[in-house]
Amino acid sequence: MDKLQREEEAANRLPLREAIRDKATVKREIIAGITGFFAISYIIIVNPMILKDAGIPTDLSVFATIISSLIGCLIMGFWANAPVILTPGMGVNAFFTYTVVVAMGLSWQEALAISIVSSIIYVIIAFTKLSEILAKGIPETLKAGITAGIGLFLVEIGLEKAQLIQQGKNSILALGDLTKPATLLALFGLLLTLFLFVRNVSGFFIGILVTSVVGILFGIKDQASPSVGIGDITRYSGIVAKGNFDNALTIPFVLAVFSMTMILVFESMGLLEGIMPNPGKFKKAFQASSVTSFLSGILGTSPTVAAAESASAIESGGRTGLTSIVAGLMFAVSLFFIPLLAFVPQAAIAPVIIITGALMMNQLSRINMFDFSDWFPAFLIVVLIPFTSSISTGLAFGFVAYPILKIAAGRQHELTVATYVLGFLFLCDLVLSALL
Repeated sequence: MDKLQREEEAANRLPLREAIRDKATVKREIIAGITGFFAISYIIIVNPMILKDAGIPTDLSVFATIISSLIGCLIMGFWANAPVILTPGMGVNAFFTYTVVVAMGLSWQEALAISIVSSIIYVIIAFTKLSEILAKGIPETLKAGITAGIGLFLVEIGLEKAQLIQQGKNSILALGDLTKPATLLALFGLLLTLFLFVRNVSGFFIGILVTSVVGILFGIKDQASPSVGIGDITRYSGIVAKGNFDNALTIPFVLAVFSMTMILVFESMGLLEGIMPNPGKFKKAFQASSVTSFLSGILGTSPTVAAAESASAIESGGRTGLTSIVAGLMFAVSLFFIPLLAFVPQAAIAPVIIITGALMMNQLSRINMFDFSDWFPAFLIVVLIPFTSSISTGLAFGFVAYPILKIAAGRQHELTVATYVLGFLFLCDLVLSALL
């Protein structure tokens, strides 16, 4: 182990109290926290826009999004001492809106009740040995596939934000218009960030800052900010604690709870397994995520999960809970500057997400490509997470395929009880998702 690796290992094990006392660590963690916040800041705008289709007022769900993220980051920082940012999750908010409300015809109040019940189950799993059993039941090849799959998903998100890829006329994806100012700005930001990164400078934060300034100078502003100010928080109580449990015993309610629980538990587990620099912090991070998910339903938004963009903060040097605390404080500050977030264009965020995703994909080297029964399930995870824009869908196909291929190869002795259970649960999730 070289000097750099030893320093990283020491940083991973550093208690929060000691991290706060060390000036170099504080500086690194602050930069990481700010970088992670800007990488995920789009959620402040995007989440309310998605929940609007469920009937939740946009000018109120903005506050729910920010407050749940603030509380989640503080819980993650102080309880788990992990550099993970918690925000309402992309994917689970789409399930909340377009499956539970739009497709199933339930109200947004009932959807909040479903979120609360699902999160209670999540909390039970997180605070019992079930979390350890499930985590140990994930084969190493699938863990590597999860990390690489999330990485490729981030690359896709980054390329879309940069407008370097778009929906094609004769293909699924096509090259974007390289003459657009926003695309050129993103390319500038990518080159600048790559140059700084390979020279071991704090490239992510500087890249976002410089690219944003260039965007302002050239009038490139592409985020549609909700018309809302801090004064509107006086009406926020209109969506707090509004969960409707009147139909809790009906089949649609129960099926929705099952599917949402599967998404929350295994998407969070998979993501934390994929990005955590210190595996020893997994259990408390998982617990922090579950508690915040429960609180988010009461606060009036879809469940929070660990943000994949947390990897940007980790790659910027974040190793302790101070990173998530800083990100949480940035969410608090954003309450007063919501309209100003529009001046941080997607093009400034995109390079950080692209590079982070590329770094995560180096986990492909851990997969045994010479064993088809090992790498094909991981392959399914890697490709289906970005192709379906759903981490839980990619996990489901990979975990179902793994035991099937091991049995087909006559190597069922490599399977554990947890592997069978996970495969069966994900199979149920796929079937129920198709029926809902």
